[in-house]
Amino acid sequence: MDDGKPTQPTGSKARWWSRPGAAGGAPSQPEPGEAAKDAAAAAASAGDATGPEPSTAAPVTPPTPASEGPPAEAQAAAAASAGTPARPQPLHEPDEYRTPPYGEPGPWAPAPPVQRPAVPGATPPHGTPAHGTHTHGTPAHGTPAHGTPTPGVPAAAPAPPGMPPQGTPLPPEPQGAPQSPSQPSPQWLQYDPWRAPGQQPLTQNGQLTQNGQPGHLVHSGHPPQPARKGRRRGALALAALLIAVVAGGVGGGIGAYIERNGGLTRVELPQAGRDNGVRPPDSVAGIAASALPSVVTLHVSGGGEAGTGTGFVLDRKGHILTNNHVVDPAGETGDISVTFSSGDTARATLVGKDSGYDLAVVKVTGVSNLTPLPLGNSDNVQVGDPVVAIGAPFDLQNTVTAGIISAKERPITAGGQKGDGSDISYVDALQTDAPINPGNSGGPLVDSKARVIGINSAIRAADDGVGSDGGQPGSIGLGFAIPINQGKRVAEELINTGRATHPVIGVSLDMKFTGDGARVGDEGRDGGPSVTPGGPAAKAGIRPGDVITKVDGQRVHSGEELIVKIRAHRPGDELELTLRRGGSGARTLTLTLGSSGS
Repeated sequence: MDDGKPTQPTGSKARWWSRPGAAGGAPSQPEPGEAAKDAAAAAASAGDATGPEPSTAAPVTPPTPASEGPPAEAQAAAAASAGTPARPQPLHEPDEYRTPPYGEPGPWAPAPPVQRPAVPGATPPHGTPAHGTHTHGTPAHGTPAHGTPTPGVPAAAPAPPGMPPQGTPLPPEPQGAPQSPSQPSPQWLQYDPWRAPGQQPLTQNGQLTQNGQPGHLVHSGHPPQPARKGRRRGALALAALLIAVVAGGVGGGIGAYIERNGGLTRVELPQAGRDNGVRPPDSVAGIAASALPSVVTLHVSGGGEAGTGTGFVLDRKGHILTNNHVVDPAGETGDISVTFSSGDTARATLVGKDSGYDLAVVKVTGVSNLTPLPLGNSDNVQVGDPVVAIGAPFDLQNTVTAGIISAKERPITAGGQKGDGSDISYVDALQTDAPINPGNSGGPLVDSKARVIGINSAIRAADDGVGSDGGQPGSIGLGFAIPINQGKRVAEELINTGRATHPVIGVSLDMKFTGDGARVGDEGRDGGPSVTPGGPAAKAGIRPGDVITKVDGQRVHSGEELIVKIRAHRPGDELELTLRRGGSGARTLTLTLGSSGS
């Protein structure tokens, strides 16, 4: 803190550098106590050289700043020559430039306020009159007026070149001229000894700031500089905002386009090329391609009824095999229309039908290039063999479904709507899980070589057999087909004679029997004998009340099952029957089937 600064004795009082007044304003006045103390100190230092001051002294004025008086060395020499004790001097050389605040005040002087150069024409601080102004009386602190030599004090150093000697009065200012002080240089108005070198003063909208608050507008002869950095930052912020808005809009548009179109480029998914369409003959597609040209759709109407079913071509003469219940609505005078897989249609006539087997044959005429569907052998079918069902379920032509053989020799009965039993059919059927629906009736069930092994005839419906909408039920995986071996025989008879024959044993069965097996009734229909005299059963030794339990070694649980087993054979075939009579054990009889016209 004390490096390069002059020191003073501890008994002397530090001098305060007063803040300069505003331009054109009244000079700042020192404190009264301080001025009196300074004057007393100056009088004491003058000693005998000056003598006592008269009581009627001029008003006390502050001493002239150090820059106006003689140097400290000259004052010290003058005091020594006059015999006055010299004023204590600092141990080091004083600042030769005497720059405030490092000149006269000691190191204990507080930090002075911002100093500005004196304004020409204004009264200097501390009450010192301006140069050239004559002061009456003795100046304060015992200092004579300019131009009056002080006894024992050497004369002041000569003035620098170009400057008038000290004590020379300045020419008076012209009277009448306005006493407007000239404006100081802008660099002095902005002078701040405590700011860092090269740092610019604080400004706000062209105004200087003091303690962070806007100051008064400084007039320096030039217009205030605009805040270019602030405007530049505002422009950059606005540009960044506009860029963000545009980028967001463009990005949103691109995202929406990608979302709607799946990308910026056209999407092309990989795909296999076309093949020749040929499939293995034993595949479902190969079987369907081979069988479809021989399958037809029948539309039947008459007697106030109408129906739709399926059939297939038997020969090139135009004979078509289907179910009896498909053509039954036509009666004797109804209309039967046949539609081929190619879309061609033709009228058909009824050749013959049999309700007991649920089979019928119709014939079309005037149609060429018919393709008969080959017939297989249903006795060769095994459970699990793959099968394909073709038909027009719900009038959907050329429908193909696939499945397997679920069971063989499944005894079923169908029909019976007439109530007299004349329309009941007894079928020793093939069971399949290939979907069969109303409209499939009469269609072919083919094997893996596209050969017919059955005629689709019936389905087992869930619950009461009525669909959820009150209409016909659909498939639940239980479909039944008439074996083609039985269908072939019946079809040949219908084509050749117009009627089919049924194998019989010549007995009347008790259909109300609830035990295991088929029981021969005590009496026949219309009160006659239950065993036809001279018939096949009478010749084999069957009596009323006998219970037949097996046919050719296969169990029989009811009268319906016995009829199904018998109709699975041709008239003239021999059968081996196992029966119970009374409380005796089982016995076996051989029987030759008779024939009965339908």
